Amino acid sequence: MPKVTRDDVARLAGTSTAVVSYVINNGPRPVAPATKERVLAAIDQLGYRPNSVAQAMASRRTNLIGMVVPDARQPFFAELAHAVERVASERGKLVLIGNSDYVDDREVHYVRAFLGMRVSGLILVSQGPSERAAEEFAAIEGARVVLLHRRPEAIDDVAVVTDDVNGAETAVRHLLEVHGHPYVACFGGPVASPAPGDPVIDHIEGWVRAMEAHGVPAAQQHLVEVPFDRYGSYRVALDLLRSPDRPPAIFCSTDDQAIGLLRAAREAGVRVPEDLAVAGFDDIPEAAFCDPPLTTIASDRDAMARAAVDLVLDDSLLVPGSGTARVRQFPNRLVVRRSCGCG
Repeated sequence: MPKVTRDDVARLAGTSTAVVSYVINNGPRPVAPATKERVLAAIDQLGYRPNSVAQAMASRRTNLIGMVVPDARQPFFAELAHAVERVASERGKLVLIGNSDYVDDREVHYVRAFLGMRVSGLILVSQGPSERAAEEFAAIEGARVVLLHRRPEAIDDVAVVTDDVNGAETAVRHLLEVHGHPYVACFGGPVASPAPGDPVIDHIEGWVRAMEAHGVPAAQQHLVEVPFDRYGSYRVALDLLRSPDRPPAIFCSTDDQAIGLLRAAREAGVRVPEDLAVAGFDDIPEAAFCDPPLTTIASDRDAMARAAVDLVLDDSLLVPGSGTARVRQFPNRLVVRRSCGCG
């Protein structure tokens, strides 16, 4: 069966191939509604499929958005990626996802690969882009990069963030002030050389602020280095809960850590919240289904994803002196459930 071409569509629609291109690409010139309907009907009747590779070569831009996350197995990043994919689909874009595994070399690998494929833009969830990643941004003329879920270090960074410090402080103050615990331990992350602006580091900063405001000296002695995932958290928590230094309350930098902690508490015979109060951060869907349901900090992932896609496709950001806001911060809120001791 011969391949259907753009010429065939134009012939059936009674128009030029240029007009067919304008309809397919939604521009750059407007097409009269009646003509557009004839072209779309011809495309449907003939079963024509545009050559997306040729279109990308001609426009030097594909209909793809690249997204790099630390670990898509973690529920928070999976939810974030799904939200980005849903919004991108509304804009006629496809999303390519790469996992950096918190390793700079892997992050650079995906940044280089996606930008080399001429994606429409790159959404990067990172602990802090390395100098090598920044060099890749600069090497591609017109590269559009948006940092998501991380506070930017430089004013030129385009980013969508939430107030992680304030969110963590709110959760810890709730444990200290509402429930009267003398101190709260913190499950941080396995960060040997933390990058400024990394959300988990911000969670630790918020915890420290709440502890200091409550008059707890040397808060860092209650900081526990714990893997971000529930499995590593479970192993660390088992040892901690079986020790004589078991804390009265624990704030976890991620809900995934909190889920591992709750499992360990059940095995160790530690009752939550009677013997141990627990709070997390992220409000992943599983948080409401834990036993007991998890008190946590929620952010509007859907709104953040929409803002990230809007920014990564916003041509005005490439114009020097553009008035478009380059950093968008979204609020978060405390979601109170039973794990902290509330009814």
